Amino acid sequence: MSNQVMTKPKFSVAIQTDAYQKLINNTLGDQDRARRFIASISSAVAINSDLQECDAGTVLSGALLGEALNLSPSPQLGQYYLVPFKDKVKGKVATFILGYKGYIQLAIRSGNYKKINVVEIKDGELEEFNLMTEEIKVNLIQDDEQRENTTTIGYYAMFEYLNGFKKAIYWSKNKMINHADKYAPAFSKKGYELLLAGKVKQDDMWKYSSHWYKNFDDMAKKTMLRQLISKWGVMSIEMREAFEKDETIQNTDGSYNYITADEKTIIETKIEENNEEVKRVDINEL
Repeated sequence: MSNQVMTKPKFSVAIQTDAYQKLINNTLGDQDRARRFIASISSAVAINSDLQECDAGTVLSGALLGEALNLSPSPQLGQYYLVPFKDKVKGKVATFILGYKGYIQLAIRSGNYKKINVVEIKDGELEEFNLMTEEIKVNLIQDDEQRENTTTIGYYAMFEYLNGFKKAIYWSKNKMINHADKYAPAFSKKGYELLLAGKVKQDDMWKYSSHWYKNFDDMAKKTMLRQLISKWGVMSIEMREAFEKDETIQNTDGSYNYITADEKTIIETKIEENNEEVKRVDINEL
């Protein structure tokens, strides 16, 4: 038996092949748009070493979904992300994850919303959130730098339709942490506590690469919008597609599948104090 290891072509090479060029052109249907797309996604992959190791087809298909939704792959804009996971069959694959700013963009574009917002609530700002009337009383910190450096205690999300219908929710940060601990495959409450306490060794930081660890507030705001809009919001066809395909592996044949505990190796964070593995939970529940 040969010991030769089959290596997959790099994304920068794969995207130039005839098969991928045909897929891009057939999907986008415009040569100029196709060239802009190739330049954009190639730049995004070039600066992300983890994506460079992913199956090129899942990277391309996830990016084409983002392009079809008219969202930018730029991590600075935070509209969507291509996040690497380990799949039993394909190895590392890219998963399409919608950002909270992507949810807002799609909601505004639908034309149904007069207002939509989601914000962190800082320590000392919350006076009251009335669960019955959904009215919130806050005393916001006016200094931006001071507010940014103040501890987050919760999250508030709201929308108002053009016809005047309003809906709002508030979650404490503790509720959000428990939600993520229960439903987010790549997040552990105990691991998060160790990270915040500075007890994670530098050599183990790679285990904390999930956006829940790196950008907890952004993922929390996304969860708030997802809870709010999916239960009470009016969703356009475009928004329904984004909701349906959020946190999925996109395949080049147009199919997609959700990552489940049986299909991936979740970040193998070991909690040193009791050697407890991060639990494996279906990502569909997020």
